[in-house]
Amino acid sequence: MHLHILGICGTFMGGLALIARAAGHRVTGCDAGVYPPMSTQLEEQGIELINGFEPEQLALKPDLFVIGNVVSRGNPLMEAILEAGLPYTSGPQWLGDFVLRHQHVLAVAGTHGKTTTSAMLAWILQCAGKKPNFLIGGVAPGLEVSARFDAAQPFFVIEADEYDTAFFDKRSKFVHYRPRTAILNNLEYDHADIFPDLASIETQFHHLLRTVPRRSGLVITPAQDEALARVIERGCWAQHTLINTLDGWHTRARDAVSFEISKGAQPLGVIDWTHTGAHNQHNALAAIVAAHHVGVAPQESIAALCNFSGVKRRMEVRGTIRDITIYDDFAHHPTAIATTLAGLRAQIGAQRILAVLEPRSNTMKLGTMAARLPSALTEANLVFCYGQREGKQALGWEPAEVLASLGARMQAHHDIEPLIQAIKRAAQPGDHIVIMSNGGFAGVHGRLLEALAASPA
Repeated sequence: MHLHILGICGTFMGGLALIARAAGHRVTGCDAGVYPPMSTQLEEQGIELINGFEPEQLALKPDLFVIGNVVSRGNPLMEAILEAGLPYTSGPQWLGDFVLRHQHVLAVAGTHGKTTTSAMLAWILQCAGKKPNFLIGGVAPGLEVSARFDAAQPFFVIEADEYDTAFFDKRSKFVHYRPRTAILNNLEYDHADIFPDLASIETQFHHLLRTVPRRSGLVITPAQDEALARVIERGCWAQHTLINTLDGWHTRARDAVSFEISKGAQPLGVIDWTHTGAHNQHNALAAIVAAHHVGVAPQESIAALCNFSGVKRRMEVRGTIRDITIYDDFAHHPTAIATTLAGLRAQIGAQRILAVLEPRSNTMKLGTMAARLPSALTEANLVFCYGQREGKQALGWEPAEVLASLGARMQAHHDIEPLIQAIKRAAQPGDHIVIMSNGGFAGVHGRLLEALAASPA
């Protein structure tokens, strides 16, 4: 089958393209921005890329057009496909219909922690010799790639996103995946651009649970999550395991970077690693329980996670200059910001944290959760907030006003260079600078490292 993928350079669609190629299909694709590293990764696999969405691409005559979420009505190629009555489908639906239905799918859903938990689970299965297939929204150095597929292998780990599928399918992506093992990590309001309230997201999670088989399926949820409790109460037909309960699977912290795993009164082992935060401990526990569902002993999972190298852009150390450490983190929701900073605080004690924030997700740009930012930044000694005033990423609110309660420890900037210079002036030896954004942030990480390196010692 020849597939032509619209929006091929996105993380999900690029991963899907690699999976389709590994499954033996001819794959071509197009996007508005065809550039490394994704373009290089795709071209190395023999995937032809076209820059732009010109209607002339109909001449390729693929068997099927696969439409990415980035494509909307008015896109010239999409309009030509519709006018010609040519066959098309969404990325998630193609994946579900042609790949996942032959696999034991282990899906990781939730507002926070999907990428990290998916990477942990894939890493456990790999260390256990199960050679898992996977599609993850980030790259774990131990796994080397974000997507892998071998039809001979039965297990498929997928990051199950609740965002909508395509312009013509407003169901969440994950309803197409039909998992047998489903982790629901947590559930909060997010994606204000497509969901009017938390209840509407709960309904999508309810739809996901309707697809998990009764006899062979397992649903894993944490205790003390009211939204997920409501989802379970609406209907759960598969076996349900509640974690983080003293009479079931649970963790107990020993220090900032090590914790015990137990099941009831039975200790199973200790994870000792470099990752901070209670959230990562909970992610690890969920991955261990999911792996147990497909035959991996908890002790084997614990040993694997002691060597888990993390995921890029999840508290990834980008460099240390003059005893100043710079981290790159994907946090963009107030809860994720708070847990990221709390985890670092537990590790470094009284040393200073400089939080550098670009609120650029659709939810944050709309200002839906802006009021929660001051409390989310409690652990930061200094806060630098960046927001564009114009263009696609323009904020719909003023950072200086929203964060005014932080007083003198907060600065707001609308241009990158003044932001970098302000951080440079403020930084002192021993500081930890946490840069948080779900985008590229104009390369501020490297530019700040260069600026600090150029400063006199």
